[in-house]
Amino acid sequence: QVQLVESGGGLVQPGGSLKLSCAASGNIFMIYTMIWHRQAPGKQREMVASITQSGERDYLATVKGRFTISRDDAKNTMYLEMNSLEVEDTAVYYCYALVRQLSGSLGPYWGQGTQVIVSS
Repeated sequence: QVQLVESGGGLVQPGGSLKLSCAASGNIFMIYTMIWHRQAPGKQREMVASITQSGERDYLATVKGRFTISRDDAKNTMYLEMNSLEVEDTAVYYCYALVRQLSGSLGPYWGQGTQVIVSS
């Protein structure tokens, strides 16, 4: 099996910064695309940023220029550096990864989420 664990969430003032981490563990052979999603209260889950195995990045328009996604494949970990945070960034942030296990099976995995609250 594969587990994804997010960390780094918390309470921050508008204009502040946070760095989220998503660590994957288990019977991992290879991790393909990794994605950060978020879900604000009363809203649908949305993709925030994605990064492919080759390092290609994509961002939600409203976070472009403020957030940076990265990954360290040696550590099976993905990061989301968030700067100039706005109240509208308040949400539970989830990580997603497409993983091939040592058994050969391929499947999507989700973390349990980490809360980010931007408030003065």
